[in-house]
Amino acid sequence: MNDAAPPSTNELLTAVLFGPNFRQEHGFWRRLLTTEPFRRPGGGTPDERLALSYHRMRILNNALDSGARLAADPRALAALHEWLGPVDPALTTVAGIHYNLFLGSLLDHDADTLRDVSDFLALRRVGTFLCTEVAHGNDAAAVETTATYDPGRDGFVLHTPHAGAQKFMPNTSPAGGPKSGVVAARLLVDGADRGVFLFLTPLTDAHRALPGVRVRRLPARMGSPVDHCLTSFDHCFVPRDALLAGPQGRIGDDGRFHSEIPNRRRRFLTSIGRVTPGKLSMSACAVGSARVTLAIAVRYAGHRMISGSRAAQQVPVYAHRTHHGPLAGAMATVYAMSLLHRRALDRWESAPEADRDEAERLVAVAKGWITWQARGVIVECRERCGAQGLLENNGMTELFTGIEGAITAEGDNLAVHAKAAAEMLFSATAGEADADDGPGELDDPAFLGRLVAALENLWFARARERMSAAPPGDPLGRWNAASPAALRGVEAYACRQADEAYAEAVAALPEGEARERLTELRALFALQWIARNSGDLLATGRLTADQVTFLPDTVERAIAAVAAHTPALVGSFALPERLMSDWPIAGPGYADVYDDPEGPWHRGRRAGIRGRAAEFKRPNCGSRRRPLREKVAALGARGVLLAYWGTTSMLSRWFEKPQVSVDESVRPKA
Repeated sequence: MNDAAPPSTNELLTAVLFGPNFRQEHGFWRRLLTTEPFRRPGGGTPDERLALSYHRMRILNNALDSGARLAADPRALAALHEWLGPVDPALTTVAGIHYNLFLGSLLDHDADTLRDVSDFLALRRVGTFLCTEVAHGNDAAAVETTATYDPGRDGFVLHTPHAGAQKFMPNTSPAGGPKSGVVAARLLVDGADRGVFLFLTPLTDAHRALPGVRVRRLPARMGSPVDHCLTSFDHCFVPRDALLAGPQGRIGDDGRFHSEIPNRRRRFLTSIGRVTPGKLSMSACAVGSARVTLAIAVRYAGHRMISGSRAAQQVPVYAHRTHHGPLAGAMATVYAMSLLHRRALDRWESAPEADRDEAERLVAVAKGWITWQARGVIVECRERCGAQGLLENNGMTELFTGIEGAITAEGDNLAVHAKAAAEMLFSATAGEADADDGPGELDDPAFLGRLVAALENLWFARARERMSAAPPGDPLGRWNAASPAALRGVEAYACRQADEAYAEAVAALPEGEARERLTELRALFALQWIARNSGDLLATGRLTADQVTFLPDTVERAIAAVAAHTPALVGSFALPERLMSDWPIAGPGYADVYDDPEGPWHRGRRAGIRGRAAEFKRPNCGSRRRPLREKVAALGARGVLLAYWGTTSMLSRWFEKPQVSVDESVRPKA
């Protein structure tokens, strides 16, 4: 017989957030970040913090059974970013580049060719990725670094023709050890441009750039320190096997170029296929950072006591609707982000070749939406923590600047969404109303789901109308007319995907408290999105005037339902207590961080009876055995009144004090 206890509410919700294989996929990373080398350091210069990040990467690498296995597993790469991103953004950046963009690119190309990657697996050489240039960011297919095939030496000559072709922002300095990179360059064979390919190129030794390579550090950027550089090439020679070949193209033994893909742009997209797992990793990093920030803010809201309505009363700041309302909304959003991330990852992994483009579009849209939502959650949580949230030791400023990097990495969000908007605009058709797509009630999850789906169709229909109304013969003008509405359609598409993921997760849970909590979260998420678009839904007859009138009250009820359980829901994030203890305001004793051993309050306490107490002159009441009447007479009327006032004040404060502390309601004490 199986005597195992049924899973708790938090365990069921943890499985919703992380998938059914939580321990297998996330257990290693969750344990790793609680070990001593990964605890938050105190202070240090930017160079010292950068050195620490590379040192940690070597510790991480030694803990892996195989770096190649990590590079080949998108789920493991996503889990790395999900857990390590909030702890050390710089480490996450350099590790993601090494394992995904660099090592993954090597493993994805020339599958039938043996290439010695032992130095990269042992981190004797750190890998990096050089694609974008000063003049070419989101249009990386137009990079101008050249790789000219030299048949005499049977290799390629890498060259940077002008300042705009310098590689922009790769971590190519000698910091962290010798570096090699895969370099995106335009392949020239017999004077013909064959498109952009990747070339494995040694860049530095332990101290300086190698001959033919020039590396210059960029100005410090906001956020965690990473050795971002400008990198250029001066007729740098690499052998023929430096080309990362595949169906997109190769140089044969006859010195001629061969390719199975006729289109140069498709050759480039095939070469940089690792950008898609990179987008998934950026989404994971954003989800993890938002969870940690929200957990810190909710716990601090329970510890921070303020004056209540009565002078002697104190209440947690979380008790106020103005404080817990935004945090409850953030909780619904964080769950939506997590569910959309899992949905995009699952679909991309399992998509057949015919559905590959659609799966990659979902990954791209999810990356943009999730990272933008994470920024909103982190900013809100930082503000709810007041000045404490501005201090580096409480972690929020680092997470805020880190999410800015994720928004830009692997394709700037706006450009990524614009590309998706164009694809969806020209391929989408107006959705037909379902047979049951009639009036409904705002407390019906199915009705809310139909409203969320309707908004996607509404915005794309509006974009097509604007494009049709624009003057013909001007493609850019037509796109400019349609793009604002089309971008709103992409946002609505992301929200629909998140709501559908919510619905699937709710349906998969057994009846009980976990299902009720997730249903409440889904309702709040959908209602907040619907409230933003209530005017359009009213205009198209999807909502009635009465429903729009009562919508704010419905949202308030949803906020109250989620806010009542938000402190407990933090537990479903499965954040180790040892990790949370590295952020002072996450604990009830956060004020102790600011204690001053030399403060006057300590001097008074050390003095004890010999100090102020010794100097206090008691009324001379004679023997302790004297009758009470004589003692009262000795005190006098003023003394009696003072004693009475002090006693009643202490009793009133004791009775008004909650008998269960706020901390116990947020985080049970050991």
